[in-house]
Amino acid sequence: MAAEARSPRARYREQNRAEIKAAALQQLAEGGIQAVALTRIAKDMGLSGPALYRYFAGRDDLLSELIRDAYDEVAQAVGQAGGAPADGPRAALHALADAYRDWAVDQPHRYLLIQGTPLPGYAAPPDTLLRARAVLGPFLKVFAAGTPAEALRPLAEEMASWVRTEEAVADWLAEHTVLAPQDAAAGTALAGTVLAWSQLHGTVGLEVSGQYAGMGHRARTLLTAQIDTLADSFRL
Repeated sequence: MAAEARSPRARYREQNRAEIKAAALQQLAEGGIQAVALTRIAKDMGLSGPALYRYFAGRDDLLSELIRDAYDEVAQAVGQAGGAPADGPRAALHALADAYRDWAVDQPHRYLLIQGTPLPGYAAPPDTLLRARAVLGPFLKVFAAGTPAEALRPLAEEMASWVRTEEAVADWLAEHTVLAPQDAAAGTALAGTVLAWSQLHGTVGLEVSGQYAGMGHRARTLLTAQIDTLADSFRL
């Protein structure tokens, strides 16, 4: 059945919400998270303060929407990379890492919104955890095919215990692999994914915040070497 046409009122509301979010993203790009101000957005759009609050309950509500959008978009980029044909798990891992980095470098203000220093007093809504896990989901499938080096076995064992005791983690694993919590590869998949996220976050975060400026390497070259080292650690 075809979806019912949206009413003019609903379309107008969606358009205004989109314009408010676009204005907030512009402020974010210009001055960081502290620069996002609903009063200035209202003024620029020719709205009164009370009118703006018909679309968002407050600044935190607006920030939560921007965070959700950012996670969903980077998850889509990584998911598309994970769905493309690859010449083995190592190549797949590189594709996932490149997709994550490319999104962050293209939109550093949005990357720092979700991975940068938290805004004092702001608490992200619980559903952002699921969105963050969606970004990392494709990595689980890659590392499930690996065998951790001896030094990584304690981490894999801790991850195995985690998935056996946390239903939400078991659901996350099942969504992206065919593994059950009791499978030996479950801990390996989680350990590799957590390590990959740590390396990505560290390297990409330093790059988009300008910390590599003036150093004698390209950030992509560094990330490639790190991913190769990680792949070696899991015999991918």
